[in-house]
Amino acid sequence: MLYYYANSGHKIGMERVRRGAALLKKLAAFGVETQLLVNDFRAGLLAKELGLDAYVTIESILDIDAIADTGDSIIIDSPEDDKGRLIKYCSDFAHVWRFEHDSEDSSVYGEKLIRSECKDETCINALIIDDLFFENKPKNNRTLFFLGDADYDKMIINNASFFKAFDMELLLGNYFFVKYESDLAKLFDTMHEPEEYTELITSSSCVVTASSQTALEAKVSGAKVILIQTDKALLYPKHLLEEYGIVVVEGFDIEKVTHALDEEVSQSSQQIEKYDVSNFKI
Repeated sequence: MLYYYANSGHKIGMERVRRGAALLKKLAAFGVETQLLVNDFRAGLLAKELGLDAYVTIESILDIDAIADTGDSIIIDSPEDDKGRLIKYCSDFAHVWRFEHDSEDSSVYGEKLIRSECKDETCINALIIDDLFFENKPKNNRTLFFLGDADYDKMIINNASFFKAFDMELLLGNYFFVKYESDLAKLFDTMHEPEEYTELITSSSCVVTASSQTALEAKVSGAKVILIQTDKALLYPKHLLEEYGIVVVEGFDIEKVTHALDEEVSQSSQQIEKYDVSNFKI
């Protein structure tokens, strides 16, 4: 059995759940028995919406071995401190992969790193996008805004003047509360439910987001993409996103976003390819 642990939550969002679901579906197609591990019920529901049959909730990275048995394989997609548990995982499990914490990260106990920029055979490519986003669908002339699945710090409301300057449609996040949605309705004429995520990302002509996973999904779908870089760490490095033709704007800058919206879609020489799972040998 291969377990994929995706750190998630109302303060974190679900980028790792989206990335994990995309990978596990591809591995399952090759006959690999897989199981997604998440931190809460809502993340599990999203995983099922994304096409996975089941999930298991655990409290943190420290609880992976409460589910996985000796001889299983694990993938760790989390920035959490493992508090030394990684050495046990590498001893107990047949294969251990983990996503890098940053570009300076290195293997500690023989685990294989999954890197955003993988340049040799010692690592695996972290840029994982569900194949369905590569389908070239007709586009509706809309500018869709998706901050992410969570807005714990209320960034949208705190930047009301930014959104009043644009005609954007809002895609709500999975962790947005009902009262918060009511407040957001004062800023946006059109709001979409989280369940519409895939349909909207693949059919919108322009996507503005603070999620780098969403930015990449929208880019391969053929949209113009602007990523708002907030104070939260990006899942993929800024320069890599720019290499793929994604415009990165620091903060909610009205002038820079206006300029980016008026520009032609960037034709990047660097193309995103469908993910190859052959390096995950179980």
